[in-house]
Amino acid sequence: MGDSDDIIVTAPVEEKSNENVSENGDDVEKQGPSELPQLKRKLKSRHLQMIAIGGTIGTGLFIGSGGAIAKSGPAGALIGYIFVGTIVYSVMQSLGEMATYIPISGAFTSYATRFVDPSLGFSMGWIYWFSWAMTYALELSATGLIIQYWDKQLSIGIFISVFWVVITLLNFLPVSFYGEFEFWFSSIKILTVVGFLIFAICIDAGAGQHGYLGFHTWGTPGAFAPYLLDSTGPLAKFVGFWAVLIQAGFSYQGTELVGIAAGETENPRKNVPAAIKKTFYRILFFFVFTVFFIGLLVPYDNPELLSSASDATASPFVIAAKLAGVKVLPGLINAVLLFVVLSAANSNVYSGSRILVGLAQDGSAPAFLKRTTKNGVPYAAVTFTAAFGLLAFLNLSNNGGTVFTWLLNITAVAGFITWACINGCHIAFMRALAARNIPRDTLPYKSMWQPAFAWYGLFFNLLIIFTQGFTAFIPWNTSNFFVAYISVILFVVLYVGHKLVMRTKFVPSIEADIDTGCLLHDDTTWSIEVPTTAWGKFWAWLA
Repeated sequence: MGDSDDIIVTAPVEEKSNENVSENGDDVEKQGPSELPQLKRKLKSRHLQMIAIGGTIGTGLFIGSGGAIAKSGPAGALIGYIFVGTIVYSVMQSLGEMATYIPISGAFTSYATRFVDPSLGFSMGWIYWFSWAMTYALELSATGLIIQYWDKQLSIGIFISVFWVVITLLNFLPVSFYGEFEFWFSSIKILTVVGFLIFAICIDAGAGQHGYLGFHTWGTPGAFAPYLLDSTGPLAKFVGFWAVLIQAGFSYQGTELVGIAAGETENPRKNVPAAIKKTFYRILFFFVFTVFFIGLLVPYDNPELLSSASDATASPFVIAAKLAGVKVLPGLINAVLLFVVLSAANSNVYSGSRILVGLAQDGSAPAFLKRTTKNGVPYAAVTFTAAFGLLAFLNLSNNGGTVFTWLLNITAVAGFITWACINGCHIAFMRALAARNIPRDTLPYKSMWQPAFAWYGLFFNLLIIFTQGFTAFIPWNTSNFFVAYISVILFVVLYVGHKLVMRTKFVPSIEADIDTGCLLHDDTTWSIEVPTTAWGKFWAWLA
């Protein structure tokens, strides 16, 4: 729905003292000794809702889910995605409570610096930024590979150049443009997933060339697949299940974008909790149901599930359509994948630039990265992040492609490290509140099942981080070991190096800064979007 579909209702404005009101009438956050970046709260509720959805739905779902079926079978993949979904929900609950109380840009690094240890904020922030910068280069490369699906003669260098310019320039526009861009691209993703679910139900019920399918793939070749080991026993099937946990985690990464966008969201005390609360249902609907139906339509021993391609030929959606005798879907899915990749590239630059702003604010990055335009765009951070997208040109040479692959492997576990740090920061945040005798019942948003839920997420995130490279041990392969754990090694080096140089100490709970950036009072001027058309009401219901 566009802005023309909405009625804007403005709540009564309370009288405020001049020290808490900016020139344009917006609430000003309580500031500490250093001035906070002048970012603008221009993201509306519908923008944040779609960022929460679109940040998760990407190539991990459209392509990577096929590999999950191949490794663990339909039942193993389904259980794996549900289990990792609970971990993600624990992370979002932890993030929601902090981001609502202190809605600032670069929230992850700031929370770690304030509540746990400045060295943790430094190392987590830089490795997380690096993952977004390198992923931007990956997405630019993927655009060329996707377009080559239609014409193999085209050079990917052409599309790397074109889309680098487009995405980079887009991020120099006010943040409301980013929100609008993500809103419509996320809408395309949602329609595609919903369309596939309807298609899958019809095919499974007998609309395809093979008639009624039911749960036939669960019987032949089976519900669980052995992986890596020669046997077909329980251990081999458990190894497959554990491999799916890693794959599912990569697919879910991006859910935390809500926390990054909180610093530029209108009325964060109302809009951020609304996005957080619905995360679980989105995970259930878009991921779990999709994996379930793929498992019904495609047997895990289908060789195309393990394709290394980046275009539609590797998508389990397309493989399911081929098996059903539907020939028009591959081209359509490939077009959707192009939108998916462009949306991801746009989010890469946005997220990376805001993380840099947070690092600069905490003194962990050069101060010039805090500079913003009059419209609140951190142009220095955007330029610095976008420049790394040019590394995509390494793929034009064989040797450069090898280097590029290694750089990407450094970022592979950055999402899990970030999730673990968010859970850890929330545990420290709760201790800081308790040290000041601030009841959690007074918070704008109180997350559920705490602190047990945060400890649950922290434990399993750490477990996956340390076991995600287990394939290097079956059999032992030194190269694969370093590829799998180079990101963990880099994180430790960043942490220890910062600790030795800066001589930082762990932050006592009573000294944790829970004031800087905290809104002094509830926002009292906000826009309520009331859809008036059938189309608008549909999106309101979906979001």
